[in-house]
Order: sequence, then C-alpha cells, then structure tokens
Amino acid sequence: QVQLVESGGGLVQPGGSLRLSCAASGSIFRIYDMGWFRQAPGKQRELVAGITSGGSTNYADSVKGRFTISRDNAKNTVYLQMNSLKPEDTAVYYCNANLVRINYWGQGTQVTVSS
Repeated sequence: QVQLVESGGGLVQPGGSLRLSCAASGSIFRIYDMGWFRQAPGKQRELVAGITSGGSTNYADSVKGRFTISRDNAKNTVYLQMNSLKPEDTAVYYCNANLVRINYWGQGTQVTVSS
C-alpha cells in the first residue's frame, strides 16, 4: 500500500555528514508516523529518529544533537540529516511508516563511516 524508497547513503569519513531521503507513495502519507531505523551486522534493528504526523520528533540518545529528522508532506518525503558522523553510525538505514498496527519498510540504504 505504502512504498518507501531510501537514498543518500554512502561512504564518509568520521566527522562528515550525509542526508538520507525516503520517498513515499500514496496520498495518505501525511497521516503516518515516520521513522528511521538502523541495523548493523549481528545487531538488533534500532530506532534512530521518529517524527509523528503532527511533527513531533524523538531521537535515540546516541544521535541526539547530531541527527535531525524532518518531513515534507507536500513531497511525500522524510529526511535524516546526519552530522558529526562516527564509525559506530555504520549500518543499513531503513525508512519506516507506521499507522496503528500497520508498518511499511523501505529496502534500506548503507551508511559507512570509515577512515
């Protein structure tokens, strides 16, 4: 029903920045809560940042002050601005759309912080 496509991942040096984008289909995008999750090999998938349909945000303690989640409902897109990147931020980042019991997931985009 809701299709999500992430982009913007890549390889950056520690201290660098990346901006992830998640493009969503559907005319009801605006009513979904949106989030960015990440998963490193051998680790649990964890919530990085969330933004509600009303614009309220929350962040994992590990990224507070460095990452910013935002949404543009007119463009059906959610963003994750990542600054001051650390090697421990390396993971596959997934976009999520949530409404009550329903969750939709993107395919993921790799973020590697190295060298």
